[in-house]
Amino acid sequence: MSRRGIIWPVAAVSRALAAFALTLGFLAGGVQAQDSLIVKESPHSVADTLDRLAVAAEEKGLKVFSRVDHAAGAETAGLDLRPTQLLVIGNPKVGTPLMQADQRMALSLPLRIASWQDEDGSVWVGYWSPEVFAVQYGVSGQAERLKKMADALDGLTNAAIAE
Repeated sequence: MSRRGIIWPVAAVSRALAAFALTLGFLAGGVQAQDSLIVKESPHSVADTLDRLAVAAEEKGLKVFSRVDHAAGAETAGLDLRPTQLLVIGNPKVGTPLMQADQRMALSLPLRIASWQDEDGSVWVGYWSPEVFAVQYGVSGQAERLKKMADALDGLTNAAIAE
């Protein structure tokens, strides 16, 4: 049947059930909201944190696709923003199968890691755990791949914030 007939409603119901299951997990205490957003304090400046992250990513064979300096962008608009940068990294061999499972995954891939300086001068690095993509996009059969991505991000960010 056409995409407007059976397939899309079934997919929508599947996503709704997955979201419901995640909500139950939150309520039961099995999953915590902060588990999906990983934030770590860095002893380095925003720029140095992402420099270190980029080096660690390249050493692991990941591609650095881009870097965005949000503070510099704000300055061009005549606005002030504390140091805030974004690094976009990935590995097409890992990300492409996820997008083959659901092309909407392109909204979250390649992976994005941000670093920012808060109002107290502390520097942070953060990212969304890839493991939430399974629920967010209703993708099944990719848990192992998503876990490996989460573990890689954990290792890369730990390397970036190491003393």
